[in-house]
Amino acid sequence: MNILQGIRDYRLLNRHLYRFSEEEIRAYQLSELQKLVAFSVEHSPFYRDLYRGLSVKSLEDFQRLPTINKQMMMEHFDDINTCGLKLEAVRDYAVQKDLHREYLGYYQDQYVIGLSSGTSGNKGIYITPKAMTERLPFVFLARSGLPYRDLPFRILFLLRVFSQGFEDVNAPFIHVNYLTTMTPVDEIISRINHDRINILMAPPSLVRQLLPWAGTIKKPLQMIVCYAEVLEKEEKERFQACFGTHVIEIYQASEGQIGSTCRCGNLHINEDLVYIELYDKDGQPVDRPGPLATTMLLTNLINTAQPLIRYEMNDLIQLGKRCPCGSSFRVIEKVLGRNDDVLYLWNRDHVLQPVYPDLVSRWIITTSDSIREFRVSQISHSRLEVAIDLFDSTDEAKAAVTERLRNRLTGELSSYAIDADVDIRIEAIRLPETMAKYKRFTGLKSEGIDNS
Repeated sequence: MNILQGIRDYRLLNRHLYRFSEEEIRAYQLSELQKLVAFSVEHSPFYRDLYRGLSVKSLEDFQRLPTINKQMMMEHFDDINTCGLKLEAVRDYAVQKDLHREYLGYYQDQYVIGLSSGTSGNKGIYITPKAMTERLPFVFLARSGLPYRDLPFRILFLLRVFSQGFEDVNAPFIHVNYLTTMTPVDEIISRINHDRINILMAPPSLVRQLLPWAGTIKKPLQMIVCYAEVLEKEEKERFQACFGTHVIEIYQASEGQIGSTCRCGNLHINEDLVYIELYDKDGQPVDRPGPLATTMLLTNLINTAQPLIRYEMNDLIQLGKRCPCGSSFRVIEKVLGRNDDVLYLWNRDHVLQPVYPDLVSRWIITTSDSIREFRVSQISHSRLEVAIDLFDSTDEAKAAVTERLRNRLTGELSSYAIDADVDIRIEAIRLPETMAKYKRFTGLKSEGIDNS
C-alpha cells in the first residue's frame, strides 16, 4: 500500500465532498467524462464503433450518447474491456472460485473479478484492477461516514462471500473480519465479543436477526453499516434504539460505489466516482427532490479496465433535500430496490435457519450459463420451488440443467445442515417494465411455523 497516495486520495475525496460547488462538480464530471470517453474509444473496439462520429463537448453531448446494459456488456465483454481479457477464461475462473469457495486472489495477479446476478437475470462479470483495489482503505475511510476518531476500525463484515476486493480494505488502521451470512447468530455474537468489533457491516435483514441478542454484546458497537438491501427509516431507528449506536448505509453495486454517508448521516451520490443520470417515466431528467426516478444510468468515472458508460441500472431512487453537512453532492432520500424475502428452512436441529436470497442467487447463476432468469418460491419450511427460464430450450438441456441445479441447491443447503426438497420447473419468465416491486424470492415468515 502506498501510504502517501492514500493520504492524497483521502484529502482529495473529502475536499470534493464538502467543498465542491455545484458548478465545480459539473466541471469536474465533464472533464472526467471526456477523458473516459477518449480513453475508451482508443482502447475499446466496442466503444470505438459505438461512438463513431460522436464527440463530447458538454454534459448535454454526453447525455446523447447511446446507452448500454448488462446483456450488451456480456455479449461484447472481450471488446469492451481494455485489458485484453477474454470472457470464457474470466468466467471459468470466477465460477471455479465460487464453486470451490476460494474467494481471495487476483486473476493473472492483476485483477479482482466480480461475479454478480444483479436484478436483470444471468450473471455479470466485473473487472477491477489491483492498483485500484489497493487504494480502497483510504477511499473507504473518506467515504464510509465513519469518524476517524474511532480508529483503528475493527470491522466485522457479514457477506454472502468474501473477495479480494474486501480483503484489500485491510490496512494498519482498518482490520476487516469476515463471516458468511449463513453463520449462526450465536457465532456472530461470539466473534463480535472476541475480536472487540466496533463496526458491524451487514444487510438489514441480518441485523434484524441479531436484535434479540443485542444485550449480549459486551462492548457497544460504534456504528452499524447497512448495505445490499433497502433500509427503511423505521427499521434504521429501531436498530439505533436497540443497539444504542449510529446506523448508516452505503450504496454499493458491482458497477461502482454509488452512494456514501456523510458526517450528518445522509446518503449522497458519489459525484466524483460515478456520474449518475436520473430520468422519470416520461424520459425527463429528475434533478429535484420528490419525483421518482424510474431510470438510472451509471458511468463509472474511475475504472478504465472495463468502461461502463451510460450503463442502465434497475434501481429506482428518490432525491432528497440539500444536506446540512454543506455538501453539494446530491442526497438520496430513498432507494427503491427489490425487496426479496429471506427464506427460512428447518435445519437438522429443527431450528429455522435463515437463508439469504443473494446466496441462493449465487448458487443458481454459477450452475449453468443456460439459465436466463429464475424465481424462487418457498412452499414450506422444508421445500423450495425454483422456476428457471433457459436460453437453450432443447429437451436435453432442460433435463441436464434441472438435474444439475437440483443437486447444486440440495448440496449447498446440506452443507449448512439443511435437508430441503427442491422442485425445479422450467417456464418462460418475463420481467416487468419496472423492477420496483419485482420479487425474485418469495418466502415464508419465521413466525407461524409450518411443520411440513
